[in-house]
Amino acid sequence: MIGLTVASCSAVAADAVAPATGPASVASRSRVSIVQELGAVEAYSAVPEKVRRLMTRGILQFTGLTNENAAWRSLVSTQDVIGIKVHSIPGALSGTRPSVVSAVVEGLLNAGIAATNILIWDRQLTDLRLAGFGEIASKFKVRLASSMAEGFDAATFYDSPITGNLVWGDLEFEKKGDGVGRKSFVSKLVSKQMTKIIDITPLLNHNQAGVAGHLLTLPLASVDNTLRFEAQVDRLATALPELYALPAVGDKVVLNITDALIAQYQGEQRSLLHYSTALNQLWFSKDPVALDTLAIQELSRQRRSTDAELAKPNMAIYSNAALLELGQSDVQNIQVDFKP
Repeated sequence: MIGLTVASCSAVAADAVAPATGPASVASRSRVSIVQELGAVEAYSAVPEKVRRLMTRGILQFTGLTNENAAWRSLVSTQDVIGIKVHSIPGALSGTRPSVVSAVVEGLLNAGIAATNILIWDRQLTDLRLAGFGEIASKFKVRLASSMAEGFDAATFYDSPITGNLVWGDLEFEKKGDGVGRKSFVSKLVSKQMTKIIDITPLLNHNQAGVAGHLLTLPLASVDNTLRFEAQVDRLATALPELYALPAVGDKVVLNITDALIAQYQGEQRSLLHYSTALNQLWFSKDPVALDTLAIQELSRQRRSTDAELAKPNMAIYSNAALLELGQSDVQNIQVDFKP
């Protein structure tokens, strides 16, 4: 169970990628590595061989090593069971792109990780298959997994006074009694099967959270009984950081990658490519808050440059996450290493 709660805590444009300056010391800053290769996206489709090169450059820059296999092994071991978390609901064009996941899988396999120790996962298996991840799983002989289909761990949960209408698939669905509906139980896939998580999210807008990023998609795919939080922005702002802070969830994350090949600044779960810009980038960090903060900043910049309707993201999500020491929500405390 969670130890801290929010209540208990007293191009990319030059301005978006410039190294941060401000009062924070270097030691207190979070580091984000950004790599770019022009032509990695053609006609809004990723070019796999260029994405693979981009991934190699990115992981080397992020780890500071010169050997790609050593770079991956600095994050995971051959004994780990590694879950590659994707955001599959928007599909292959606007969600996490299969070519990015393929590049990660290749890197792990080349580093000596057995295919049986790698899985690609999200909440629903149907979404994964429709987004093209079934083909990747078959090609590399890795596992495709649904957090909902694996069931939920009755001993590992998040407790909140907010109750909701339980739906089929929730652990306590159709149960009666005091306290029923207060808990969100962690999927057994997350709590019992994986030892490490690599989280890959797209640079895609979300109407409430600002971006369909790491702080939104990983927690909501990891637990049941989430509808009670999604309906109201204040509930979401409290629940998301606290869910991420569960040891069975956030403590397993060793790498966050923002798939910034394309920035889609309108549309949420729909592919609206006319509201998109090809950035040809991948962003790497151990700090999910920093990545999401920069993502919101970039999506806002894209809207301004195209005179699109401006959004009002729920920034309380990210300030609350910073209070829980999940990462940095102040751009002045984020050091960006950008290499085109």
